[in-house]
Formats: sequence, structure tokens, C-alpha cells
Amino acid sequence: MKENIILCFTLVCFGCAEHTPPKTAPSAKREPTSKPISEMRQADTKTPQRGVINISEDIRKACGISEAEAHFPFDSAKLGEVERPALGKLAKCFVSGPLAGREMQLVGHADPRGDSDYNMVLGGSRADTVKTFLVALGLSSGRIATSSRGELDASGTDDRSWAEDRRVDVLAR
Repeated sequence: MKENIILCFTLVCFGCAEHTPPKTAPSAKREPTSKPISEMRQADTKTPQRGVINISEDIRKACGISEAEAHFPFDSAKLGEVERPALGKLAKCFVSGPLAGREMQLVGHADPRGDSDYNMVLGGSRADTVKTFLVALGLSSGRIATSSRGELDASGTDDRSWAEDRRVDVLAR
């Protein structure tokens, strides 16, 4: 019964996690893209690009997580199905496994295609989405800190590499 309540809560929370793009045009320092946003969004969600819940190697080893990737579609903080098993293992590890009692830092990132302020908010939303998912699995919210780097660490130049910029880094504190 408890699992059903958590699953329903999780599905409701993540169904609302997508954000609308800002109404202002991107800043002048951005180069315009050659594709409309609808085409970029479609391309981003249809390809198996590496996008990411980037769990640090020491946490992956301690928790027995071998594959820890997730894809955030363009202009979205929604989690898909691919990353949920790894996040489930992560939560279990921090609740009752080898990292029980440790604190976690979630750092959200964005690709460089939007306004800097918007990307900072989007990175924060991605980190908050992962936190909400982990809390729904039993991890105390007081043990999870979130922050955003927005596009500050972005290095992508095309659809594939931009997908790698859209991530949440998971670190132990």
C-alpha cells in the first residue's frame, strides 16, 4: 500500500515538473539555432543521447550502481523511466545501505541555448526534481542539498553534446 501511495505521489509530482520556456527572447550573446524549438525538443527526446543523472564514482561503487544515466529533454526538468532504477538504488543506499546517514549534494545543469537566468532556474528545477523523487523513496529531505550551475559548465555544440549538458550531478557530502 505504501509503495502505491509513493508511486502515485511520484507520478503526480513529475507530471507537473515540465517548465514553460521564458517569454523573453534569448540574450544577444546567444547564436540563434537553425531549428525551431519544437524540432529541437522532438530530436532531443527521440534519440538515446547521454543526458544525465551523473552519480559520482565513489557513490556508484558504494551503492552497487552500474548504470546511472538519465535524459532531461530540452527545456524540461522531467525524469523519464530509464533513471528510476538507479535512483531507487541510490535512495536505498543512503537510507539503509553503506551510505546511510551521509548527506547528498545535487547540482543541476542546463545546455547553453536559453537565457542565463532561465538556465540557472532550470538547473535548479532539475536538481529539485531528483530530490523530490529521492524523498518519495524515503530519503530525508534534510540530508539533500540542491544547487544549480545553469549553463556555466556547458560545453555542448550540437544536439548530442547539449544532452550531456542537461544533467544533475550527485555527490556525497
